[in-house]
Amino acid sequence: MSALTYEVKDARSPVAVWLRTRFPAYKEIQAEFRVAAGPQRLAMPPGVAPGTQGAAIDFWLRMLVDPNPSIALPLMGLLSGRAPCVRAGRELLGELAAGDTPRRVEGGGVELRMRPAGFADRGDEWWARVCYALALLVELYRAASVEHSRLMHLSESSRAADLLGLATDAEVTDLVAMRDLAAERLLSELPPGPVTTGMTFDGSADLKADADLIAGGMLVDIKSGQGGKPRADGTRAASLARTDLDQLLGYTLMDYSDRYGLHTVAVYAARFGHLATWPIAELGERMAGRPIDLTRLRAEFAQVLRGQLPPYQAQRGW
Repeated sequence: MSALTYEVKDARSPVAVWLRTRFPAYKEIQAEFRVAAGPQRLAMPPGVAPGTQGAAIDFWLRMLVDPNPSIALPLMGLLSGRAPCVRAGRELLGELAAGDTPRRVEGGGVELRMRPAGFADRGDEWWARVCYALALLVELYRAASVEHSRLMHLSESSRAADLLGLATDAEVTDLVAMRDLAAERLLSELPPGPVTTGMTFDGSADLKADADLIAGGMLVDIKSGQGGKPRADGTRAASLARTDLDQLLGYTLMDYSDRYGLHTVAVYAARFGHLATWPIAELGERMAGRPIDLTRLRAEFAQVLRGQLPPYQAQRGW
């Protein structure tokens, strides 16, 4: 099964076509985001893999707000057998789970959770390296190709310490800096109420989708990219891609039963320390050019995922 993040990047996908037909207006929102974010606060160090670093900071921020976050996706990546690091991964995940055991869930998936409070005595470097290792393991589950993954540097006899050693010192420093900035600019802005991280939706049975976090009915998507192209003075402006907005819309619409009671969506730009929020009704109306009926749109989107997407995927060779 494909994933929402992939489908919104494929301009010919029925998912992208439907979203951009129903919600054509977005440039004004992009411009407002760019201005409000202000200057970049944290530059990405040379040699960093943006996707892995982004997934790593996602994990760390989830651990700061969720008392029992899931580490199921790293486990599923490990169980894929795509890298020779099974022993190292089992050691690390076993330590993090601290007594929790993998459980099969509906749809054939696996569930495994950790309790961050049990590791409160660990230092920042340990946390950064753990989150980077988890991000690498998730890539075994998600990435089309892993032949260049650092996990391939490990062997069947490698241990958890070897897995934790894969992040460079520069990546560790960068993750700590993003964590510190988020503690100042994101965590205090989250609304009160139940917190869920790494959650899936009703529609995830039709198309893979797992979002970063929901707090008090606000869905937050964490972006750790550099922003736009460097200016003449080397600075960068924040950027909000059309696909980023499509992700927010997709997550909202895939909550068919309104299980999470979403009322707001948000993007946190981790290198700018900027949290942009939009009430769902307001964002939908601005992008659609008219008031929206969320219940009807969710039903329509479900039909796209169930009726139009499978034939397109078959044509694409999936």
